[in-house]
Amino acid sequence: MKKTIWALFDNRMGSIGQARGILQELEGEYDITEKKIVYNRFSGLPNCLRGSHFLIGVDKKASDDITKEPFPDIVLSISRRTAPIALWIKRRSQNKTKIVQLMFPGNYGLKNMDLVIVSEHDRGKSNAKNLFYITGCPHRINEKTLSEARQKWEKEFSSLPRPLTAVLVGGAIKGHPFSNENAALLGDYIASAVKKSGGSILITSSRRTGKAAEDIIMDKIKSVPAYTYLWGEKKENPIMGFYALADQIIVTGDSVSMTCEACGTGSKVMVFTGKNWLTKKHLRFVQSLIDGGYAIVAQGDTRDDFTPKSRLEPSIEAAEAIRRL
Repeated sequence: MKKTIWALFDNRMGSIGQARGILQELEGEYDITEKKIVYNRFSGLPNCLRGSHFLIGVDKKASDDITKEPFPDIVLSISRRTAPIALWIKRRSQNKTKIVQLMFPGNYGLKNMDLVIVSEHDRGKSNAKNLFYITGCPHRINEKTLSEARQKWEKEFSSLPRPLTAVLVGGAIKGHPFSNENAALLGDYIASAVKKSGGSILITSSRRTGKAAEDIIMDKIKSVPAYTYLWGEKKENPIMGFYALADQIIVTGDSVSMTCEACGTGSKVMVFTGKNWLTKKHLRFVQSLIDGGYAIVAQGDTRDDFTPKSRLEPSIEAAEAIRRL
């Protein structure tokens, strides 16, 4: 009989994507159930006040039921807010349910968690023995998903001159706007990289990019053949096709998820860090990719022949740690 996993999915789509990256590595081995969690107005309380005795902060009517036996063998908590819910489930199961926590949840309840999957750039928050460190964050990119995307999108991009350079543009982060200066620097770098390699661009932007910055970038590359999926365009998101078919990838270092996905493809990855923009945490993250041989910094690194040491596969590492439970 397969062991069971409940995955607590709230409204944090980035965390859900990371969790699904791990779960797809466990498919077939475990009976996996996604449990939708909807919050009420008390969800913003600190976890030490929400506790593990009551489901404070959970809208029980709008959420999937997590109160009935049999409780799972493993509960996967994907955020700080789901952590006290996982602790409540473990308590109700009389400690039979093991907790796997994705990302550092804070110190409340930490000792009662069985496995806490933490990014290397967050090292130093605790010396707890249940912490398991990975480079970057879990993601959904593997050979199966790349193969499926390649078959789906190859025809769509077939008219573009090769090689293909994917450009993944994030933008502002809390307290750190994505300036017009950085947009211009990124646009110049893209144009320079494609001038060296030849070929075409596959480019996507985000809500955080901002219209002014997006316009600057697009003006810089206007002479290069391009397939665009810019913020607000009403068509299917081609990002998986970008990952599958790009010969090289330029990505902004503000998005940990997007950068890790790029490094999971096995393609040459160049990370744009800009000027006076990324936080110390983001810069530690980018450095961990450089140190691991997964990517190079876009500005200043002239290794045109760079090839990654290997694919970045933290989802596989996390899944193996879960199996060992």
